[in-house]
Amino acid sequence: MRHLITGGAGFIGSHLAEALLARGDEVFILDDLSTGSIDNVRHLKNHPRFHYFFDSITNKHLLAELVDESEVVFHLAAAVGVRLIVESPVRTLETNVYGTQLVLDAASKKKKLVFTASTSEVYGKSEKVPFCEDADLVLGPTSKGRWSYAASKALDEFLALSYWKEKKQPVIVARFFNTVGPRQTGRYGMVLPNFVRQAIDGSPITVYGSGTQSRCFCDIRDTIQAVLRLIATDRSIGEVVNIGTDEEISINGLAAVVKQRTQSSSPITYTPYDQAYEPGFEDMHRRVPSLEKLQKLIGFRPSTPLTEIVDRVVEYFHNQLAPQPLAVARPSVSSVAAAE
Repeated sequence: MRHLITGGAGFIGSHLAEALLARGDEVFILDDLSTGSIDNVRHLKNHPRFHYFFDSITNKHLLAELVDESEVVFHLAAAVGVRLIVESPVRTLETNVYGTQLVLDAASKKKKLVFTASTSEVYGKSEKVPFCEDADLVLGPTSKGRWSYAASKALDEFLALSYWKEKKQPVIVARFFNTVGPRQTGRYGMVLPNFVRQAIDGSPITVYGSGTQSRCFCDIRDTIQAVLRLIATDRSIGEVVNIGTDEEISINGLAAVVKQRTQSSSPITYTPYDQAYEPGFEDMHRRVPSLEKLQKLIGFRPSTPLTEIVDRVVEYFHNQLAPQPLAVARPSVSSVAAAE
């Protein structure tokens, strides 16, 4: 099969590209590298079935061409990370909503399946845990920029489901819950890579807020497995599905696990939300998915233990920090001829 991944140079997109290539498929990626990185796909660039285009999804002609080439579109391009959302709310809204509309419009002309990436953020401040896909969404006030991301992704979901209901455009909406693993950057506020980097460096492991807030961390391999199984069954079309693990841990607990797995002497310190992000910042205290629907649709639920996930991220950072062997300089043909 042939696939297009928008945001294909991002953390999840690059792992998805690897998995599709490994099973013999052809992959096109479209990424403007605003939050993605060439380093994520450098090892794929010479693969004969991998094609990359570093451009924006707002390039309608290129987008239409790539959609036309593909059988399935994985729409992962989005503004990501709490820090980016707080600092660039306009960019967040424009990228998420306008970009999704362009992708759906292009795909609807040929009825290409669109897998739309959403987020656990859409559940907002709901206290009805675990979060079920048909539960009410409880967002904070519009005066708090932190909720612009959740609102934009909820609107993406409305768009996708409206295209399905009105135009019979096949879509699948997946709400990701804290997917983590190698190649994830902490640049935009992702907690696990930040903790691991700080622990390895011996600098303070910095917890935002009280640390009593909890999350469920899902290994990227499990996330990709779920995604591939969802696109393989017609039963998932027109559905909203949680993808994550229900192994819950507080951020304090995560900091302790990272410190123990890295054997770090780093102290654990605390920074108030107001200092970390913006005055009046609001957070979700718990974020736990219901996995009943996922398991019913594809007979699979993520199960990689947190310690294994942390160990994989630690290994990745150690490899990144390891000194690279110096290349041995070889004399050029011209210099050899001159010497002779």
